Amino acid sequence: MTMPLEGIRVLDWTLWQQGPVATVMLADLGAEVIKIEERVGGDPGRGILAIAGVMAGISGEWNFYFENFNRNKKGITLDIRKEKGKDVLYRLVEKSDVFVHNFRKGVPERLGIDYETLSRHNPRLIYAHASAFGPQGPEAAKTGMDFTFQARGGLMHSIGEPGVFPQLAPIGVADELGGIMLSYAVLAALIARERTGVSQKVEVSALGSLIWLQQLTMGLILMLKQPPPRLGRRDQGNPLWNYYPCQDERWIMLAMLQSDRYWPDFCRVIGREDLAKDPKFEDMWKRSENHEELIDMLDQIFMSKPRDEWMRMLKEGGDFIFGPVNSLLDLEEDPQVVANQYITTFDHPTHGPIKLVGIPYHLSQTPGSLRLPAPEFGQHTEEVLLEIGGYSWEEIEKLREEEVI
Repeated sequence: MTMPLEGIRVLDWTLWQQGPVATVMLADLGAEVIKIEERVGGDPGRGILAIAGVMAGISGEWNFYFENFNRNKKGITLDIRKEKGKDVLYRLVEKSDVFVHNFRKGVPERLGIDYETLSRHNPRLIYAHASAFGPQGPEAAKTGMDFTFQARGGLMHSIGEPGVFPQLAPIGVADELGGIMLSYAVLAALIARERTGVSQKVEVSALGSLIWLQQLTMGLILMLKQPPPRLGRRDQGNPLWNYYPCQDERWIMLAMLQSDRYWPDFCRVIGREDLAKDPKFEDMWKRSENHEELIDMLDQIFMSKPRDEWMRMLKEGGDFIFGPVNSLLDLEEDPQVVANQYITTFDHPTHGPIKLVGIPYHLSQTPGSLRLPAPEFGQHTEEVLLEIGGYSWEEIEKLREEEVI
């Protein structure tokens, strides 16, 4: 069974996270992705030792940071600063469909690998750039990292309890989203090329992607000129749109927006049918008016049983919308996650069976797959130069002697 992007070749001149996320998504769908790394240092993600205090990679052990973002790719090393290095790249560009990078504006131009130059070598090339803050404006050439995107994109002021200082979302959120958006744009450009023959430059920024993530909130702000306030648990006007602690110190989430529809059956399941008839809580408007009192009552009720018991009772008692508040540690054992292979096992040739985040979409006829581990440094240099670049072994050895590869 073929994969949807089989036959598409992607040159991946990216590092860290935002760019590699875009190309790993293309690779998961079957594209042949060739990761181009600097000849000596390579992607700095290879050397990262810790993230948020957790060890990411130690000498002699596998690096989960690099492995996750570079699976299903081939890897070569190349000194693009040298003329012969550029010549190698140009040869590969001639036989590729997409070139992706996430370097600052001005870097590709100085090195002679900008869109105008590469498109002369391949007029059908899709040239994709993942930037920090966008292709235009006074800071178009500025470097950014995930935390700067979260800060500049307004996310830090949108999350957390009211009255607290700005909060960071989990590390990598903006980088991850920027990569997802870039892969989406590349796919759109490939479709346009197939339909019209047009080659083009694709530009996506982490800042713009994060603003799009908050599209619902931004739409409210732009139209009403009023930012929604942060809401804490006790501020929710609809107590059935809230989360509660259970006896075992685990939490349950209720998400019943149309609360009148569920309220009588909900009261029956929790053993408090009297609340359904209480004038203070008889409809959504009364419950909103007295929400703090009701939330306090529900806190006490949910604390009377462990979460799994409440989950069973709600499942058997009606068509309620609810779920567990999982920690990330819980996901590996969540039966819904397991059934859909959102976390899956990959048989790594060096480390044996390892768990990786799976492919989050299912295509019935042309599914993606996990095929290759992240490449060892320069692992496929000779293979790529022989099979795609058309170099002979003698020419490859000469390039090695001249420290081009």
